[in-house]
Amino acid sequence: MNKFLLSLIPVLVIVFQHTKAEFTTKDCRELGFIKSQLFCSSCDTLGEYGLDELKDHCRECCQKDAESSGKLMVYPKAVLEVCTCKFGAYPQIQAFIKSDRPQKFPNLTIKYVRGLDPIVKLMDESGNVKETLSITKWNTDTVQEFFETRLTKVTDEDDYLLTNRV
Repeated sequence: MNKFLLSLIPVLVIVFQHTKAEFTTKDCRELGFIKSQLFCSSCDTLGEYGLDELKDHCRECCQKDAESSGKLMVYPKAVLEVCTCKFGAYPQIQAFIKSDRPQKFPNLTIKYVRGLDPIVKLMDESGNVKETLSITKWNTDTVQEFFETRLTKVTDEDDYLLTNRV
């Protein structure tokens, strides 16, 4: 009996470690979650749809967001990267870029990268990337609202073109 229990301990340790560890991107994809696009606040709404049994797995695959972390991180710079060849697949992102909306955000740069699905990189003052988000499922209003809430507001006093007037 003791030998049986001793042989069972390593198995239990492995099972315990696996249940406590965060799932990999591949694990989450197999469960039907896209780890890079899943926010923890979305997991809280699963009960409304009778999907309570998915909550634990959802929590292992989600990213902390403003609602779950308690404070919203605001960044001084952002880069929206996209490939023009993908505009057909992402017409909402194309509509945002081609409109006058990006001009409302002087600290937003649009960068065209061949073959890349649309992403947003949020940066600190030095230009170091702090967060990268896929925006493939976002519409134009969502993109604009995101930049309004996550980018530092630039006032006329901050605009070097206005302060360098002759």
